[in-house]
Amino acid sequence: MFCRHIRNGRGVTYLALMFSIVLIGISVSAAARQWKTLVQREKEADLIAKGIEIQNALALYSATMKIGRVTLADIYPQTLFELTRTPKPFLRKAYVDPLTGGDWEYMRAPTGGIMGVRSKSKAKPIKERDFPLAVRHFEGRKTYHDWIFQHPNPSSMSLLTPPMGVIPPGGAPMIPGAQPAPGTAAPAAPIPGAPRVP
Repeated sequence: MFCRHIRNGRGVTYLALMFSIVLIGISVSAAARQWKTLVQREKEADLIAKGIEIQNALALYSATMKIGRVTLADIYPQTLFELTRTPKPFLRKAYVDPLTGGDWEYMRAPTGGIMGVRSKSKAKPIKERDFPLAVRHFEGRKTYHDWIFQHPNPSSMSLLTPPMGVIPPGGAPMIPGAQPAPGTAAPAAPIPGAPRVP
């Protein structure tokens, strides 16, 4: 039957039509993949922007709440809405998770309150490197669920620690396991927060 169609000329039309349908299917599939990737990139960028904003709001809230108190422990809000209260809001609005459109997963502090947020999405991120400084500790994380926007922030903490081998002012090289030169005393460990005497 098929051979008869080819002999009388209709088979060529049939094959051209089938070929066109296959090409259209491939084009639509490629366009759908590109669209999905574009949407994911936009949601990912929104997640980073809103997450950093929440992270900064948590840090400002804690610093403000500690003013005049005799405590070194961080103080955290019980809800994100608490960060939006006037007259001095720390956050423009209580954002939802851009990836899921729902609530964040809250990271609770041992003393109570929200010390961080993260997406409930377990999807693989598109972005893997070149993160903003505030979240550079996200490099190498496998899922969005591993991106935790929190205070204290691991990225900021690493900015305060000098790289290994760097000599801080008035100090010895920061090399783990390094021994003092013969005949010299080992430098005393600095007390965190204490002023350094020249």
